[in-house]
Order: sequence, then structure tokens, then C-alpha cells
Amino acid sequence: MLKHCLLGLLLTATTFMSYAEEAKPASSTNANTAYIIDNLYTFMRSGASKNYRLLGSVDAGTKLTLLSNEENGFIKIKDDKDREGWIETKFISKTAGLHQQYKTLSSEMSTMQEKLRQAQVELPQLQEQNQTLTDQNLQLSAQITKLKTTLEQERTQKEAASSKEKRQLLTYGGAIAFLGLFLGIILTIVLSRRKRYEGWA
Repeated sequence: MLKHCLLGLLLTATTFMSYAEEAKPASSTNANTAYIIDNLYTFMRSGASKNYRLLGSVDAGTKLTLLSNEENGFIKIKDDKDREGWIETKFISKTAGLHQQYKTLSSEMSTMQEKLRQAQVELPQLQEQNQTLTDQNLQLSAQITKLKTTLEQERTQKEAASSKEKRQLLTYGGAIAFLGLFLGIILTIVLSRRKRYEGWA
């Protein structure tokens, strides 16, 4: 639910930013872009005067491309249908009208709604993947803990075996030393007695 709220706030912020950008004067982005002012339609003529023949009408809010400077209160334009002609300058605005802003915002809203639908479709899959990865992480953590315990046990066993081996070596060494000492004493006694008997003889 929190993710949906955050996504909604993000979409709202993006929409208002787009609206603010669209509402800026067209001269800040393209000096040759203009719009027919709202709430009317005007006629496009073949020349820079009302004496020239009509080429058709241009609806309110239509985006234009300016092709010339002002001449006799008219300016040459190209409309959204790629038609070229002259329109009275007073019917042209550098700022997008409400009609153009509505079209832009409607298009952006459709795009955002499609992205939102895609996010809603992908969210359960991502949640499932996240749960799977979490389970795998727990399993790996358990295996690591088990391996650490096994290694600690083996290290303890090795230390115990090493200590036992040292004790055995000390015991054997002591026994050998004692046996050597004992044999030395016996040999000394035997040799002493032999010399004594030989002296008597």
C-alpha cells in the first residue's frame, strides 16, 4: 500500500512539472513556435492582407511554426497539418493555450496510467522474487552457520588430538628416560660387583 501511495505522489508531481514546463513561453524553448489563442478559430490567407484569398481555418490552441516576421499585422505560419499561410498576429500567442495544455496533459496522463498498470502487474512478480531471494538468503545463512559450527568442532577435535599426542610423547619420553636410568643403575651395580670379584681373584 505504501508503494502505491508513493507511486501516486510521484506521478502527480511529474504531471504538475510537465504542466509548468508547458505553460512557459514558447520562446524559451523554440523561438519559432506559437499557438492560436483560445476560444476561437481564425482564417489562414495566402498573403499578408485580408485581401488575399482564404486557405482555410485554424482551430484554437493549434500549435504553429512561425515562418516570417510580422508584416501588415500578419505573420506567415505552418500549422499542425503542414499547411502554410498568413494569419493575423493578434490571434497568435507564444504561450500554449488551455486546449494545447489539455492535450499535452491528457497524453502524459495516458502514458503515466500505462506505466502504473505495468508497475501494478510487475509488483507481485517483484514481491515474489524478493521473497524467493529472502528464503535463499536464510538458507545460505543457515548453511554458513552449520559450516562454522562444523569447522569449530573439527578445530577443537584437532586441538584435543594434538594435546593427547603431546602427552603421549611426554609419557613415552619419560618412560624411556626412566628405563635408561634404571638400566644405567643396574649396569653400574653389575660392573661394580664384577670388578670387586675380579679384585678378589
